[in-house]
Amino acid sequence: METREIVLALAALAQSSRLAIFRLLVQVGEEGMTAGKIAETLEIPPSSLSFHLKELVHAGMILQKQEGRFLIYSAHYARMKAVLGFLTDNCCNGKSC
Repeated sequence: METREIVLALAALAQSSRLAIFRLLVQVGEEGMTAGKIAETLEIPPSSLSFHLKELVHAGMILQKQEGRFLIYSAHYARMKAVLGFLTDNCCNGKSC
């Protein structure tokens, strides 16, 4: 990943509501959740939630798919692993930690 993409991903997660949303979606798994269920679970007003979901989608940290008339959100696991890989690349000066 490019440094710009890493910064965008970390910036998106550097806010308490967005971090909570991302962690919830990681826990839920690949089936994801609707925005309404996310709002209900985390007690985030729908207007605020829309903004936070847009930021996470823009950063590539979550995926959005249409199922009927609902949008389903899920964690983007490949992106999460790439960010973690970038952060731990060359860890411990190449020695096993």
